Amino acid sequence: MPNRLAHQTSPYLLQHAHNPVDWYPWGEEALTRARTLDIPILLSVGYSACHWCHVMERESFENEQIAAQMNAGYVCIKVDREERPDIDHLYMSAVQMMTGQGGWPMTVFLTPDGEPFYGGTYFPPEDRYGRPGFPKILNAVTEAWRSSRSEIIEQGAAMAKQISEMGRAQAAPSDINTGILDRAFERLESVFDEEHGGFGSAPKFPQPMNLDFLLRYASRTGNKRATEMVSFTLRRMALGGIFDQLDGGFARYSTDTYWLVPHFEKMLYDNAQLVQSLVRCWQMTGEPLFREAAESTLNHLIREMTHPDGGFYSAQDADSEGVEGKYFVWTPKEIQAALGIEDSTLFCRIFDVTPHGNWEHTNILNLSSTISELAGGMDKDPKELQEFVDRCKAKLFALRETRIKPGLDDKILTGWNGLAIAAFAEASRAFGRPDYENRAAEGARFILSTLYASNRLYRTGKFVGDGAGTFQRAPIFGFLEDYANMSDAMLELYLTDFNPDWLKHTRELTDAMLDLFWEDGRLFNTPKDGETLIDRPRDVMDNAVPSGQSVAIGVLIRLNDLTGDTRYGQISDQILATHAVSMAQHPQAFGRLLCGLDMALGPLTEVTIAGDPTDKSVQTMLTSVRSEYRPNLLCVIAPPTGAPGLNPDWTEGRGPVEGKPAAYVCRDQECKPPVTFVDDLLTLLNAG
Repeated sequence: MPNRLAHQTSPYLLQHAHNPVDWYPWGEEALTRARTLDIPILLSVGYSACHWCHVMERESFENEQIAAQMNAGYVCIKVDREERPDIDHLYMSAVQMMTGQGGWPMTVFLTPDGEPFYGGTYFPPEDRYGRPGFPKILNAVTEAWRSSRSEIIEQGAAMAKQISEMGRAQAAPSDINTGILDRAFERLESVFDEEHGGFGSAPKFPQPMNLDFLLRYASRTGNKRATEMVSFTLRRMALGGIFDQLDGGFARYSTDTYWLVPHFEKMLYDNAQLVQSLVRCWQMTGEPLFREAAESTLNHLIREMTHPDGGFYSAQDADSEGVEGKYFVWTPKEIQAALGIEDSTLFCRIFDVTPHGNWEHTNILNLSSTISELAGGMDKDPKELQEFVDRCKAKLFALRETRIKPGLDDKILTGWNGLAIAAFAEASRAFGRPDYENRAAEGARFILSTLYASNRLYRTGKFVGDGAGTFQRAPIFGFLEDYANMSDAMLELYLTDFNPDWLKHTRELTDAMLDLFWEDGRLFNTPKDGETLIDRPRDVMDNAVPSGQSVAIGVLIRLNDLTGDTRYGQISDQILATHAVSMAQHPQAFGRLLCGLDMALGPLTEVTIAGDPTDKSVQTMLTSVRSEYRPNLLCVIAPPTGAPGLNPDWTEGRGPVEGKPAAYVCRDQECKPPVTFVDDLLTLLNAG
């Protein structure tokens, strides 16, 4: 018989709907019951693509005896961390303070008032891995609640106070200057893995925000070392097992230092951000591998993680048939059966497939070098070898499609969709791909039509029912990251097709964001009228996804320039000044914010192309502007009909010259005479 989770929209909660645990979703019903019964709350937080969340469910939550213990002593609440990042943030802070580490599944014991007093991550069903068994933990907490309740309540109150004080702490404003960027680069360089790329050791995460900062730093300073750090890292990742060599897309992280063995789940937010890093690195270096990986990843998102109506799904699981990675790995025998003896021998040589395997007696496809480079070492024609590889990959992909696929987390998260929309828009500009532009626009229209109502964004929803299904919106208002990421997505779309509606939506969402989340000189994660928790969470650091604050900075700076509304710039300067010291000392935690600082410090280059947008000369100029990596450049087209919503300074007095489309370039409030030839435009752009 299903429990209370059966009526939820979250795929993660629905996975637990038939557990014998008497689960509640987070809400007043569960909290009131805990207060009425005067028993502790057992809060379990995870997400659909989490391997160890599945393990704990199989071992403990599906175990009748353990479930009976949970039901007898606790009000049990299950939370999808992706659906409720506010709850996850607060209680993860508590677990990290209690244990010095965190992760998912997260298990936290709360007083009936929601104050945390004990917690951890994964607990096995019996003592194992140096961890106490979950039944033992349940008994111990039950006994402590019976015998030492006053001490527990005092401990919970103290923990809640500590969380609140930590969240309210705010550094004194400090000057923002390029020295912060220099110190951040030096610190990132000191932890760079010279042998394998990336930062630190296993487990190794992609950290696209830090890669983006390094590209910006290279563009600003000409520092070739910064470019090399990024290109080497992205190269090793794109050739490694963390990248799906058959279908594209990156796994969440590598369990080793070599980028070989991934934690196999694919997250929308990782792939969206990595596409942008790849696009920018391709613009900077011209290396074909980066464009190939970016397009392959975007095509994967279209094929596997996009609803026909335009919304992007959240994640693809690591497990299939209950086994981590089973869908993705190969044996030589399987490859030989698909390709034949001769072709399989060469393919296995190229992709590191051996009889003993490179992971748990199976093989994760990976490359030591690009196909072109391998061709040179094999004395083969690069074009012919590439055609051979493509032909073999197509056969293996078709075979893999017959396997049971990993689970799909098909909920649609507003903030993560914003990241994906921005990635498609940026790739469309760089690669000249109108199909990607269309995909970005479809995604934006989907969010506006389903998760935006009465001037409020909602956090999430999913399609339910047969066929294409009916979209069901969860009754959860959007958080800061939803507003910031969607504002950024709308702005990226405006800078792609110059449709004034996108700029209008950008301003609407940004103004709503400031109204709902800006208070006492800071941006909070939850809206002013949001649910009252033990504290109002505020995430200043970038994590797997950029903090809403960091994304908001980039939007505010550009809106300040595009609209002429200086309020946006004043707020962004205030936030950056508050975090100046932290950015320099801990750059790995502030990658996206450092990008915002680089943008704020400028100089910002403004390009207005005056002419009919459909004119071939206008499009040629636009393509030339977008051909290289120019992170602090804004380019708009000023058509004869005008540009609604745009700062008049961008368009007044700027028209064609002698009947020819003209480009106007301004940098640091200094404007150059208009030019009508592409070569002259590039000369102006490259002069600064």
